[in-house]
Amino acid sequence: MTSHSSSSPGRLAGKTVLVSGAGSVGPGWGNGRAVAVRFAQEGALVMGLDREPERMRETAEMVAAVGGQFHALACDVTDSASLAAAVQACVQTLGRIDVLVNNVGGSAKGGPVEMSEEIWDAQIDHNLKSVFLACKHVLPHMLAQGSGNIINVSSTSGLRWTGAAQIAYAATKAAVIQFSRVLAVQYAAQGLRVNTVVPGQLHTPMVEHRLAGQRAGGDVQALLAQRQSRIPLPFMGDGRDTANAALFLASDESRFVTGTEIVVDGGMSVRCD
Repeated sequence: MTSHSSSSPGRLAGKTVLVSGAGSVGPGWGNGRAVAVRFAQEGALVMGLDREPERMRETAEMVAAVGGQFHALACDVTDSASLAAAVQACVQTLGRIDVLVNNVGGSAKGGPVEMSEEIWDAQIDHNLKSVFLACKHVLPHMLAQGSGNIINVSSTSGLRWTGAAQIAYAATKAAVIQFSRVLAVQYAAQGLRVNTVVPGQLHTPMVEHRLAGQRAGGDVQALLAQRQSRIPLPFMGDGRDTANAALFLASDESRFVTGTEIVVDGGMSVRCD
């Protein structure tokens, strides 16, 4: 990512953005971190949320490196009171919320037999209820403004089988897509837009930190090779690819785009084998 000169205000100049999951479990380009950095680079004022605020330290440093503005706030997006307080703090700090990016999510392995009810419920809260709650608390502010833009992050697991039984993750990510479509139509007349970015199997810090231990015995390279084998393009994307798709949806360039999805997966979801 390159920084903008003072003569180039950026595609999101003057916009205020609230991003959930703006931290990362390790170095590199997670989706939320990349969104925060890319949007700030394009002139947005960004507030990032994360349950563990220390995970946003590197995000803040990367935003500062491109000359952007970033505010970090601890928040549990599965808790309504925590989210309500965060939204209020964002409005008080930034003045308004032009763009909401719902990025929090995570997968758990197993189908209905193997998965406990507790894990199922936790997946519903983490991947779906978090989106519902964020919209519940942000939408009144956007409606009062007469404008707003919501970008939800789903997954190709919500579109097709992607190589592992992750029943709750697949179900919730499919639900996020339909949630976005319904919301887009409900609020279109009020000047709000709602769309979804659907990333595929990216190389993110979460992959190395978590999925490697789950599915490849800690052998990161074996896991990455396995994931790459499903992708038609000869390389694996990362959070920056998600961020660039979200940037288009957040900008005025997509003013006539709502209720749809941008799939960012290197062609994986259209393979027939």
